[in-house]
Amino acid sequence: MRKIGLLEAFSIGVGGMVGGGIFAVLGLTIDLAKGAAPIAFMIAGLIALITSYSYAKLSIRYPSEGGTIEFIVQAFGNNFFSMLINNLLLMSYVIMLSLYAYAFGSYSSALFYGHDVEWFAKLASAGVILIFVFINLFGAFLTGKAEDIMVFAKIFILLGFIAIGMITFDPTQLHPQYWSDFLSISTGGLIIFLAYEGFELIANTARDVENPQKTLPLAYYSSVIFVIVLYVLIAIVTIGNVTFQEAKKASDYVLAIAAEPYLGHLGFVIIAIAAMLSTASAINATIYGAGRVGYLVAKFGELPRVFEKQIKNGYEGMIILGLLAIIFAISFNIENISIAGSIGFLLIFSLVNLANYKLSHQTNANRFIALLGFVLTSAATLILIGYNIIHNPKNLLSSSLVILGVAFFSYVYYKMEHAKLSLYIDKNLEQDEKEK
Repeated sequence: MRKIGLLEAFSIGVGGMVGGGIFAVLGLTIDLAKGAAPIAFMIAGLIALITSYSYAKLSIRYPSEGGTIEFIVQAFGNNFFSMLINNLLLMSYVIMLSLYAYAFGSYSSALFYGHDVEWFAKLASAGVILIFVFINLFGAFLTGKAEDIMVFAKIFILLGFIAIGMITFDPTQLHPQYWSDFLSISTGGLIIFLAYEGFELIANTARDVENPQKTLPLAYYSSVIFVIVLYVLIAIVTIGNVTFQEAKKASDYVLAIAAEPYLGHLGFVIIAIAAMLSTASAINATIYGAGRVGYLVAKFGELPRVFEKQIKNGYEGMIILGLLAIIFAISFNIENISIAGSIGFLLIFSLVNLANYKLSHQTNANRFIALLGFVLTSAATLILIGYNIIHNPKNLLSSSLVILGVAFFSYVYYKMEHAKLSLYIDKNLEQDEKEK
């Protein structure tokens, strides 16, 4: 089997991060942080970069298709807590699916109607999920080969947006007098933290990476740094081409609005189509990839060795994940979904950082960096929750439903089925450990 090189691992990380997140949530960040939106993206990116250190160390020591949940099991044991976290991770991917679908619906409505038409946006959101569930059920190869092309296509379009956008760029709104207070800036960054979550997908491919001790750290760090720079530049160009009022009014499709000053309606159309292609690609990858793994672990407690069993039950999981994502996409607004997704991944990443701290004797990690990652992700979670409790508690509705629902389901399933995660999620890793 051909090994994955640095460029391929880098592409997996960048492709996972630059999905639908930036298209969907940029408007929210500008609304909260105003002219300091680029700083908000840097704050979220810094947390992601420090967390990527833990992922790099854990991926080298425990290369597993199970990725994140393998690290949790190795650090905290194969108990109810680890099962709860796996189910929370699975629901976080459902939220990501709903976010991508919501963005697809918003940009579809903007493209065909020129503004937000709620019924059409919801119909498009549900439709795109159903289409990709159907495609994956009848052969993922139909879209699988297009994923690499899609990654480079959307990056090319976004880089073009940045380059051309500088022509009509007005830096006035970036002046500190237009910045929000630091708490709002930080919260603006934390709301869109989910736009950085995709780098952890590199962990699922760690076993197939060539020269992992060198390649994995480079892939993690370079992909996160690249995306930080990309997001900051996008935020700068957007603020330089739209007013804060325009950004708030069209927050669900603000990138398309930002392309109009220098390319006219053609720019609006190009960015809207790019957003639809990008979010569709992200939906396809999430349904088949990370979500499927989480479902298999939830059902079997491990990743089945038998390929036919993986495929059969993976299909079953795709249908369930798709239906749950449709419910979220048509029931909650973009802010609810974004907050729920960011809280979910911040909680999970805090545990991964803590896992690296606990297993530092195994991973040869710097305990200070691992602990710093845990403190930052934990503090970020509390800040995001606290800000919304004070300013808009309704935004926490979907997050509360997810966490309570996952906890209740996990407990009942744990008791009724006597379910238990395996000592090793990936049987190949278990075999490697036995041979050491």
